[in-house]
Amino acid sequence: MTEPPEEAALTANADYETIRLETDHEARVATLTLNRPDRLNAFNRRMCHEVADAWHRIKLDEKVNAVVLRAAGDRAFSAGLDVREPYGQPDDIWNHEDPGELLSPKWQKLWKPVVCAVQGICTGGAFYFVNEADIVICSQDATFFDSHVTFGMVSAIEPIGLMRRIGLGDTLRMALRGNDERVGAETALRIGLVTEIVPAGELWARADELARSIAEKPSAATQGTVRAIWESLDKPYRAAVEQGLTYTRLGNPIGMSQVDRAAVATPDVVIR
Repeated sequence: MTEPPEEAALTANADYETIRLETDHEARVATLTLNRPDRLNAFNRRMCHEVADAWHRIKLDEKVNAVVLRAAGDRAFSAGLDVREPYGQPDDIWNHEDPGELLSPKWQKLWKPVVCAVQGICTGGAFYFVNEADIVICSQDATFFDSHVTFGMVSAIEPIGLMRRIGLGDTLRMALRGNDERVGAETALRIGLVTEIVPAGELWARADELARSIAEKPSAATQGTVRAIWESLDKPYRAAVEQGLTYTRLGNPIGMSQVDRAAVATPDVVIR
């Protein structure tokens, strides 16, 4: 992928082996890059724990308002779980962990908006990332599919998240046809899996541009918006509205105090 021009200004965190975490505090954007291109950015236990740690660092960094999630190399965004090495679970079955809990920003209570940039192959457990991003864009060569049933595995967790994004019919089609159902970029756009297609060489720059535009807004407003919308998915309508109202009461006084209302107003818009 082509690096955005500002890449050299990013501050890198060198503590990781399977990912890169870079921050641009001037733009208020963090960039998390899956960095196992030789393994198609498939995740192992180490990557899961490194991603979880990165989400926590981003969450606690008050100079970051938005996140770009992307992947190194041209062949794949992620091939899901790396089946060539054991993930490893404790003997006590009740202590088994779902890798998705570690990979998910929402499970880690991170409410800063996440822009996900997908290129190449995106399959299986890669949907852990896609399902919980707030904005997903892809390159023209992106291909989405769910390989579980092809290899005799139940496809359960990923489709549950995917169904909230694209609906029951398309989710079932992808889950049941396995490797035979390859969703290209145009179809992904049509069914709502992504919101934008860009040339491969512009993918990272476009994701960075989107994240920067979001990061310009008060974080109290954007985080409250993300949390209200995502948490509404787990609640009946009226309960979701009531909780959303609570978040407006909490976030609005902070966010509104940080905005120059005259500067953002237009002549034909009345701001109350």
